[in-house]
Amino acid sequence: MVELPLAPIDRLIRKAGAERVSAEAVEKLAEILEETAINIARKAVEVAKHAGRKTVKVDDIKLAAKY
Repeated sequence: MVELPLAPIDRLIRKAGAERVSAEAVEKLAEILEETAINIARKAVEVAKHAGRKTVKVDDIKLAAKY
């Protein structure tokens, strides 16, 4: 079960040009986005720890998202 709200994900798909979107498609994209976000967050935490910080900063996220 994903933690992301599904309505904004449905809007994103429609913003990309879809006229109709199935509930399964919304749920799958939410699942994929959540997995991606967790992976980026884990990398950002590693970057912050490597820098000797407990706080994850925007630059940590930017760096983690590149890899």
